This record gives sequence, C-alpha cells and structure tokens, in this order.
Amino acid sequence: NINSSIQNLEYTFTSAIKKVVTGENPRIGFTEGNGELSDLQLSDALKSLSTTYEAGRVDLGVIDKNGLDRLKILFVTKPQRAFTEVEKYKLDYFVMKGGSLVWSIDQVSADLDSLRGKTEQLAFNKALNLDDMLFIYGARINYNLVADANCAEIPLAMGDGNQNQIQLAPWLYYPILLPDTSSALVKNIDGVRAEFVSTIDTIGVKGINKSTILSTSPYNKLHNTPKLLSLQMAAEQPEPRDYASTSKPVGVLMEGSFPSVFYNRTLPEGITTSYGNFEKSKPTRMIVIGDGDIFKNQVSATDNSVFPLGFDRFTKQNFGNKALLLNIADYLSSEDNLIALRNKDIKVRLLDKTKVRAEKLTWQIMNALLPIGLLALFGIFQHYYRKYKYTR
Repeated sequence: NINSSIQNLEYTFTSAIKKVVTGENPRIGFTEGNGELSDLQLSDALKSLSTTYEAGRVDLGVIDKNGLDRLKILFVTKPQRAFTEVEKYKLDYFVMKGGSLVWSIDQVSADLDSLRGKTEQLAFNKALNLDDMLFIYGARINYNLVADANCAEIPLAMGDGNQNQIQLAPWLYYPILLPDTSSALVKNIDGVRAEFVSTIDTIGVKGINKSTILSTSPYNKLHNTPKLLSLQMAAEQPEPRDYASTSKPVGVLMEGSFPSVFYNRTLPEGITTSYGNFEKSKPTRMIVIGDGDIFKNQVSATDNSVFPLGFDRFTKQNFGNKALLLNIADYLSSEDNLIALRNKDIKVRLLDKTKVRAEKLTWQIMNALLPIGLLALFGIFQHYYRKYKYTR
C-alpha cells in the first residue's frame, strides 16, 4: 500500500494543480427514472465525487438538449425497467457530442436479500431494451452469471433451532474482480467487490479500440440463465475441476468515434426537435461493466447509515470500488491523459534490517551531530574569512 501511494504521488499533485488552475468542475450525472440505484445506495459515490466534480442525478425523461450539453460523464447504474426510445435517443446524442458513458448493468435479475427466508429464487433475464444500442457501440453483456472461487463472504445462519449462529461463508456469486495491471485506468487498485456478475463480449466496430479493465479470476464457472439460486449453495464445497477455467472479461473500456444508433432514422415519438443527425460521435470514451452493484455502498439495516463505498461491513474489508470510481471519473473527464502517470513504477528499496540493528546508534549520532558540525565549521570559516577580507 505504501509503494502504491508513492507511485501515485506525481499524478495526485499534477491533477490537483490542474484543477485549481483551470477552475473547472466537470458535471457528472447518475441516471434515474428506470429503477436505478437509489440516492442512499449511491450516497458515498456522489459524496466522493462532489469534492472535485459537480455530481448529481439525471432523469432522462425530463432533461433536454441543453442539460445534456452541460454534462461530461453519465453513469447508468443498475436500471430495472426498460429504456424508452426517447431515453435511448438522448443517451445516443450525449455520446455523439463527445460525452462519456459508463454502463453498470445487471442483465440478470438476482438479489441476495430476496433469497433470505426463501428456499429458492429464479434468476431470470431482464428486458432493458439496451442490447441493440450496446451492440452498435461494440459490446454485449451476456445473459449469464459468474460463479468465482475468488469471492466475497456473506453472513449466514448456521445450526438448527435455537442453536443458530451467524457465520461468514464464501458466496460464489459475489466475485472479487481483478483489475488489469496493464491498464492505466485500474493500475494499483485493489480487487473490486461485485454482486451477480455477467461476462462481456466485444464486437468489432471500425474506429473503436477496446481493452479489458476488469476480469474474473481463472477459477470460475459460467451459469446460463434462467437459473435457480439457493443459500444452501454457500454450504456446498465447490469441485476444483469444475472451476478450472480462464479469466473472463466483465469490464471493458472502449475509445474512439462511436456510430450513432439513430443515424438517418425517424425521430422517436416524444422528441419534437431533432438534436442533430450524426453518423459518428466525436472522439470519446465508454466503459461497460457487467455488474450493476459495483458503485453501490452498503447501508445499515437498523438506522440507514451509509458505509463507505467498497467497505464490506461483514468482513471489515476495504475493496477497490471507490478507487475504481474516482479513477474512472478522472480518466473520462481529463483530456490530458494525466492518468498515464500511474504507469510509472517506483521501487521502494528496503533497508537491511541486520545492518540497521548493528549500526543504528552510529547512524543516529552521525545524522544528529554531523549537520550541526558542518554548520558550525561553515560559521567559523565565514567569520575568519570576513575578518581576513575586511582587515587588510
């Protein structure tokens, strides 16, 4: 952690100075109106971004062209209801004008809270009406669930009757996603906690460069949906041979000029004035993540108090979710590619502990007395030199 902090010092200082000099506070919006994460679930994300940016909620059903023009980044976080053609038209215009979109999508309806008190729950596909849009941009979020041996733990009641005890058990459907260390966007961040994740495929689109930023561990298994889920699965010991696989991409960065979904098409019903007929967007960036909960903070069930983003209140672990959010905001809002400074590797050389113990007193005396001795010698020299110079 110390080494990572030292590596990021140059980026931190340079980024802070740039923001002070320019005086700019880019606007970041989180969509609402389609069952996205609530203000409480996004509380820490909005609070963390507000120190540097203007962050708030955006209702795609209400916002107009002028409002979209003032936004720099737009997050779509875990929608539950299908998007209308009007809302998709506004999202497409936002991309065409050079805005950066972050898709954090659950393609499968599955929730741990719904499992409690039930024997089984059916995880089924959602109908968000976004597949065609993502396909044209160059990505596809698959209708599957990842079970990963590298996963987070959840509290479960163990025992019978009055002997129940709450214990932590690994939950394969809460994978710890691994950042791609070759990407400046996610370099030097910890594993990212996710919930009910789907894999992502990329589609060849001319002029779009794609790179994986988040992936599963090599020990995973894919389940097609619909699928029955049960908390009893947490007590089952996974068969190692079934989970021997390769890492699967679940987070993708796309950069370039994106084709328009509505090029040469009639205006959707509800749009009275055309926002423009674009064939391709201005050069911009887009991130697609196959999990809708990655930017969600945990909330206390007793008093609705908010825990920091990336903090697991059960295991008391901090994951890299907040660092990922801040990195994404910095990367998508900066045109100077300052985040490339994160690529610098600085090796911290450790001291020889045996030599330190043997020579500790010697070096302490030297460091304490030598500077004072040198200063005294310089003062004596300066005194006699001035005396010699001005008495001649």
